[in-house]
Parts: sequence; C-alpha cells; structure tokens
Amino acid sequence: MADRAEFAEQAMQYAPKLYSAALRLTRNGADAEDLVQDTYLRAWRSFSTFQEGTNLRAWLYRILTNTFINTYRSKQRRPNETHLDNIEDLYLYKRMGAIDSALGGRSAEDTMFELFTDDEVKAALEELPENFRLPVLLADVEGFAYKEIAEMLDIPVGTVMSRLHRGRKAMHKLLYDFASERGLIANAPAPTARDLPPDSQHG
Repeated sequence: MADRAEFAEQAMQYAPKLYSAALRLTRNGADAEDLVQDTYLRAWRSFSTFQEGTNLRAWLYRILTNTFINTYRSKQRRPNETHLDNIEDLYLYKRMGAIDSALGGRSAEDTMFELFTDDEVKAALEELPENFRLPVLLADVEGFAYKEIAEMLDIPVGTVMSRLHRGRKAMHKLLYDFASERGLIANAPAPTARDLPPDSQHG
C-alpha cells in the first residue's frame, strides 16, 4: 500500500464489522472497544508487513483473533476446550412441517438460521465454547473460507472443519430448544440417534 494514510483509510472501513465480531468474542461492550482499538494499533505498527493486493479484511481479522486469544490467555482465563462429540445432529428443518417444504432444496443451515431471530442465533453462538465459537463466527457470520480461518487461528484446515461441524451441531441443539419454546416444532421430542438418517449416526 502506498502510504499509512491510504492504509488507515482502507482499514477503517472494516471497523463496524470488527467491533461486531469483537463483541461476540468478549460479550462486553467496553472489552470489545478495547479489542478493536488494540487491533488497529497492532495493524498500524505492522503496516510494513501487509502485502498490498492481499485480503486486508482477513489480515485485520487475523490480528483481532490473535489479540483476543493472547489477551485471554494472558489473563489466565483459558478458553473452555470442551469437546462436543456427544451432541447429536439435530435436523430441525425436517421437524417443522410445512416450513421445510416451503424452503425445500435449501441447506439445513440456511433454513435453520432463517427461522430464528438474530438475538436467538447470537445467543446460541455465544453459548459455544471458545474453541468452537471462533471458527463458527469466522465461517458462518463473517464468511471466511476454511483456509483463511486456518491461517487466522494457526490450526490445520482439518481442525477448522472438525470444530465447525461440532460447533454447528451444538448450535442446532440450542436452537432446537428455542424452536420448541416458540412452538415451531409442535412439541415434538428432540430427535435421538435412531431418528437420524443412517449416515448421520456416524462420525
């Protein structure tokens, strides 16, 4: 990039999205503001390392996530490394009667997220353990590719995919509860392993 002024101008356009992501990570407005400010300070100091022509947004998000992880650990508040192996896939859209037929041909995630309010999806996301929340946030909310997320979090692509799968399953379970409360499922019991398609009971 030609100079710092141009860099700053282009970088600042991402401030609202960075703040939104920071708020989901920290769950606290003041901490989110501090995280974004720290992100821009680090970006400014690292201006010379940014390669012009590459993805500035992804570069800023990488600084944001790294800053969050490092700050989190420096406070000895390690992310909850809970494993989600025992959470079953919950095919909500299969249990909502006319809704799934009206939205037929759509992916489970597309259909599911359209059924809930932003606050409900946000609440489900915030319930996820840290190591699952970050990949889900970066993939499903911010729209980054697996490779970009792997680079941001410094983990293999396979780990990104695994954590996304488990994180999404956990969100399915939480959103199923919301759906039950709103009567979208007609009080149907939560699906068990035997209710699921054969291929979904494995892996």
